Amino acid sequence: MGVPAFFRWLSRKYPSIIVHCVEEKGKECNGVRIPVDTTKPNPNEVEFDNLYLDMNGIIHPCTHPEDKPAPKNEDEMMVAIFEYIDRLFNIVRPRRVLYMAIDGVAPRAKMNQQRSRRFRASKEGVELVDEKQRMREEIIQRGGYLPPEEIKERFDSNCITPGTEFMDNLAHCLRYYVAERLSNDPGWKNVVVFLSDASVPGEGEHKIMDYIRRQRAQPNHDPNTHHCLCGADADLIMLGLATHEPNFTIIREEFKPNKPRPCSLCGQTGHEMKDCQGVAREKQGQYLERELTMASLPFPFDFERSVDDWVFMCFFVGNDFLPHLPSLEIREGAIDRLVNIYKDVVHKTGGYLTQNGYVNLERVEMIMQAVGVAEDNIFKKRKEDEENFRRRNKEKRKRMKVEQQGPAYLTTGQFAPQALGRRDVPEPIQNARHQAYDMRMNPREQNNKNAAQSLKAMLRNEGSSSSGANESQDRRAPKRKAEDSDSDPEPEDNVRLWEDGWKQRYYKNKFDVDVTDSDFRKKVVQSYVEGLCWVLRYYYQGCASWKWYFPFHYAPFASDFKDIKEMFTEFEKDTMPFKPLEQLMSVFPAASGNFLPPTWRNLMVSPESSIIDFYPDDFAIDLNGKKYAWQGVALLPFVDERRLRAALAEVYPDLTPEEARRNSLGSDVLFVGKSHPLFDFIHELYQDECNKGTVVPPELCFGIQGLLNLDNNPVLPDKPVKSPIPTLRDISQSTAVSVKFKDPEFAVGYVFKAVLLPGAKIPTKVLKPGDWERGNRGPWRPQLGFNPNRQQAHLDQSGFRALGHSLNRNQQGGGQYSNTPPPGTYHQGSYRAQHAGGHRGFQHSRPNPQLGASQPYQQPQFSRHQQQPPQYAGGGHGWNRVVQSQPSAYQQNANRDRGGPRHAGYQQPHDYWQDRQDDRRGNRGQPQQGYGSSRSYPPPPPSRRWN
Repeated sequence: MGVPAFFRWLSRKYPSIIVHCVEEKGKECNGVRIPVDTTKPNPNEVEFDNLYLDMNGIIHPCTHPEDKPAPKNEDEMMVAIFEYIDRLFNIVRPRRVLYMAIDGVAPRAKMNQQRSRRFRASKEGVELVDEKQRMREEIIQRGGYLPPEEIKERFDSNCITPGTEFMDNLAHCLRYYVAERLSNDPGWKNVVVFLSDASVPGEGEHKIMDYIRRQRAQPNHDPNTHHCLCGADADLIMLGLATHEPNFTIIREEFKPNKPRPCSLCGQTGHEMKDCQGVAREKQGQYLERELTMASLPFPFDFERSVDDWVFMCFFVGNDFLPHLPSLEIREGAIDRLVNIYKDVVHKTGGYLTQNGYVNLERVEMIMQAVGVAEDNIFKKRKEDEENFRRRNKEKRKRMKVEQQGPAYLTTGQFAPQALGRRDVPEPIQNARHQAYDMRMNPREQNNKNAAQSLKAMLRNEGSSSSGANESQDRRAPKRKAEDSDSDPEPEDNVRLWEDGWKQRYYKNKFDVDVTDSDFRKKVVQSYVEGLCWVLRYYYQGCASWKWYFPFHYAPFASDFKDIKEMFTEFEKDTMPFKPLEQLMSVFPAASGNFLPPTWRNLMVSPESSIIDFYPDDFAIDLNGKKYAWQGVALLPFVDERRLRAALAEVYPDLTPEEARRNSLGSDVLFVGKSHPLFDFIHELYQDECNKGTVVPPELCFGIQGLLNLDNNPVLPDKPVKSPIPTLRDISQSTAVSVKFKDPEFAVGYVFKAVLLPGAKIPTKVLKPGDWERGNRGPWRPQLGFNPNRQQAHLDQSGFRALGHSLNRNQQGGGQYSNTPPPGTYHQGSYRAQHAGGHRGFQHSRPNPQLGASQPYQQPQFSRHQQQPPQYAGGGHGWNRVVQSQPSAYQQNANRDRGGPRHAGYQQPHDYWQDRQDDRRGNRGQPQQGYGSSRSYPPPPPSRRWN
């Protein structure tokens, strides 16, 4: 799920990190679809080595899309997933590895969030059905007509969870898909494909990170491997930084929210012009390295270590495993505040906060105490901003209401407003002074009348008796509409963090304890500190404990982080993940019990069940200061692992062999095609029936290392592969092979180093114009695409001819460039066109209104090695810039009119279109006057601007 609003904040603060990729589309000829040739170079001008797919970010939009009709059945869903993978492969075109990772069984710390999401989805689905039924009955009772309600089976997205039949079928379909592409698509022939399905424990993105960590720890790893990770979760950005690989790209679909308009005065967003305070613009766009660089440190500065600290501080604003601290909201600039505090405090800490995924709690405490000092002001500022926001919204609604009602008074006669394009003759005015008086006084009288009516209503209400006040108000005064209210209905907030005593109220309302209970507060802080250590270890070293989780719904305050140095020692060793069906019992509501075996499902609904309290039909949602329910906290009971396992022990014997297979843990599968160097090696393993693990020869697989084991249901060469989807054909003779794969093993306690590897080449940094040092490498140029060295394209003469013909062809006088006359001094010099096939020298005739005849002029010749064309005295700066940047463009613009280079017996297309225009105007063969126009105009003034 990631960090809420993190990507939006990051993309606004560092806008140049966003690069739009070039996507080549397939073509269709005579009804036959021609796919993209992925063997050709990448159109983004960068070659990626490895492509990693976080498959859950693909499965969800393909099975229940929001912007198009949903697939009708499971087969259409699988085809949609195949097409989405094809699209990503066509964009990225990996040359070494394609790694597809589906979420498997998650750690307990993640299950709490999964449980909350699935219970919410079930509750919202039930509420939606009830609301639709209620509205339907109301409309029918009023005499309205509605078509009969269709009985349609709703797709339950909760089935996208390890252990369900849907996920098992998906793994089977992906095996077929990979075998088909390796057998038939030339772009896949040299790619190693890894499939880590839902039977392999771990979240998809963390299985990918674990693969990268273990491969880069091998001696044969290429430190300049170019990685590309596809996924929509914002925490992928921090995971990419945590790898310390110099070439790491994240590809995601573009999301365009309603972009706010900037203020017309200061150019900043967040307020309108009338609310502008003239505050200096907040510094934005500083890049992470520049922002984290610190001078005069008592220890050597290491940018890689400071990046690790930055990743760690981002955990305080929220993640999938811990609630964010009450005083740190990412939308309020919490990360910037943390960075500033970090840079102020780091001189006192004597070192960095983290190293290789391990936390120095003594230094973290200094950061938290600095945040705690500002907590009171943060809460008051938050309340002030909320009130200002509501006030601006209220004023905006009032303005919109007035605009919709239209003006209170419209004059008549000659001064009455007329619709554009109408040719009606306005009514004459009999008395102009009387008309002007009405225009001034009528709006004022209307306002006075409204004010008088309001005053009378108020006096009536005040004069009524106390006993009949309410009755009188209900009888006479109209009810105030929602848009006229002083503020939107806000949820009740009993904590009121902006008022004194906020800590006492917080612990009383959220934890039902008194703030003086220091032992309980210490317990909450200790659990949160353990969570910080667990999350950082998870990002840098892998899962430290499959059992640990944060046992509270709310976080402590930053000011409560005192004496935390000794609060954490180490996690429990040798913990094991849940099995798939056990996870379903931990995260599913009773409404999704149909995905479980019958006896297991009965534990969710039977009153006699010993764990019935884990599955409430309804539950409270604490908005916790937010406005919408989806932002609130679902107050669900935490699952007790010991009670759950004891209850499941009684129903385990009821599993069928197929259910037992789905409940087992699997392993990754490696696929290669027949042309890959590793193909023969794997094929021999099956021929020899090798039953023990075999090490991958790194020289055959781009330095990849791991352990191979024979697959129980392999894809074998020269064997058929049956399609699991009826609409897709079987593979009659496969040219691929599959085998089980296991990442390299390391000794217990091994620490993966979070450093740049020797030999890594840091890519060229790209800065904004304001950050560019002019003496660095010449003038600044924006980066186009992924390639920082991409050459800018220039149109040749044919390109400008095409623009002139296809654009503005309905305008008189040709294209947009033909209306701009060249400077008068262009008559000087000589010009010889440079064209393949050879052009002779020519003279270009152009009408001269002053002389009344066509005077020849010759264009200057530009040398290939000439750095800067001569400056022309008669031309403006804009024209000179065009000439300097694109000589060929100038040559074409100069040939815009009737003359121009011609071969013998060949007429340029420009003349053809010009003749067509002449025919329509009836002046074919007549000399044209003016600048590309049929009308005669005087020459332009000798200034730098053309009127």
